[in-house]
Amino acid sequence: MSEATTGSAGPLTGTLLSGRYRLETKLGSGGMSTVYLARDETLERWVASKVLHLEISDQPDQIERFRREARAVAQVSHPNVVAVIDAGEDGGRPYIVFEYCDGETLKQRIERLGQLPLDEAAAYGIEVGRGLQAAHARRLVHRDVKPQNVLIDAEGRAKVTDFGIAQQLEQDGLTRTGRVLGTTDYVSPEQAMGQSVDARSDIYSLGVVLYEMLTGDVPFKAENLVGVAMKHVNERMPDVQRRRPEASSALAAVVERSTEKKPEKRYSDMATMLDDLENALEVEVARAGRSTGEATTVLDSVTDRRQRILKRSGISVAAIVLVLAAAAAALLVAGLLGDDERRPGGNGDGGEASTPVGQEVTLVEASAFDPASTGGDDQEHSEEAPLAVDGESATAWPTEEYTASDVVLDAAGKPGVGLVVDAGEPVEGSSLSISTAEGGWDAEIYAAADGPPTELEQWGEPVGDVTNADDAQQIELEVAEPAQYYLIWLTRLTGPSGEYKVEVSEATLAAG
Repeated sequence: MSEATTGSAGPLTGTLLSGRYRLETKLGSGGMSTVYLARDETLERWVASKVLHLEISDQPDQIERFRREARAVAQVSHPNVVAVIDAGEDGGRPYIVFEYCDGETLKQRIERLGQLPLDEAAAYGIEVGRGLQAAHARRLVHRDVKPQNVLIDAEGRAKVTDFGIAQQLEQDGLTRTGRVLGTTDYVSPEQAMGQSVDARSDIYSLGVVLYEMLTGDVPFKAENLVGVAMKHVNERMPDVQRRRPEASSALAAVVERSTEKKPEKRYSDMATMLDDLENALEVEVARAGRSTGEATTVLDSVTDRRQRILKRSGISVAAIVLVLAAAAAALLVAGLLGDDERRPGGNGDGGEASTPVGQEVTLVEASAFDPASTGGDDQEHSEEAPLAVDGESATAWPTEEYTASDVVLDAAGKPGVGLVVDAGEPVEGSSLSISTAEGGWDAEIYAAADGPPTELEQWGEPVGDVTNADDAQQIELEVAEPAQYYLIWLTRLTGPSGEYKVEVSEATLAAG
């Protein structure tokens, strides 16, 4: 590059720092500093120079913290971290010099493309995570992980920048939101509350960045920064698969676990999160390959740039091929066996199955399930239960109202309330669709061949589940054998404060 071709004029444009770095154009500015594209006149190369704002630069304690932080960040050497080249002062203004990445930020890429391809989002998440992992190994917590602080270079590699500056400058938590937190779209609950943080705070923020890459938008919005921060503290993370249904459960699970409100429920360290994210990437690549019908075309379907991302992220191409080969073999075996082995009543000799694949089953009855052994009273608007299977969306079975939503146990000393639907005869349920007056509830689905069981423990293990359900939710089922009875066990309710409940207007079962 022979001349500066990006950015705009800034107040320090033209300044020569320490007789070496000439500030050419402003690349960006935040609450604490301004970043300039600069020319290193000694080595004749382009660099990026971050200069602290004057109101911070005249505080001796902040200057010393800035110096210490610059030295710490300079120790982080990793392909996914923007390298620190130099640091110094000029006229009382501290500055740090970074390598210049000629590309775009991850935020700009999301704004330009919207939802990123699933494999690309996972791969960028891996690269950002690897950069953060290198910092954590140096006991350095970023505390401002956001797509604005991720640069995509000309090779398509993600590089994290601005390590630790917010950490060293933080003093008053939310009382100085604009200076401490910048944008709160990605802030962890503990950081928003001004509590001590560790690497798990970065894990939370990376989970939010992954959510934005997958959905094209941040999870929470409010009228001001404090309002957004409080949503991170108090509100459940939206379900990725509601916004991006084609995302795999493996990828959605990474977002869900990394953004748990309580740090102890998140991944314990970045390495654990990366293990799951790498597995999710292999799933996404395998799923994309299956959709083409040719296992050998999967890698070809990924662009050259994203192939480089996969290789840099440490994903084994051989492992992906093995996954695809196994999937192809499974499909081949299924084709040779035919559909009968997988249908209720199938006997492998071409006989008719009792219920064709994917056919809706007529539910003949519904009853409330509120056993005394789990703290219930055997009554949960029982007389209205049949309304959930009467084929009329205008009628509904409601639970009782509770004063708390997050697991009914909190409100009434019991783990949930339920509705049992009766298929009339044993069928191999493949999915259960539930329409409700309002979304946001959680449920587990159980199945039983006969009964129905009167105690929760008699139902065995769940055959399906959902969190933060939509108001028209389809739940995939995995039943070991045909079942006549299916239990919808609600573990989290929804509604206005103090009036939490769920109203099931219609439940339908598909078999196959």
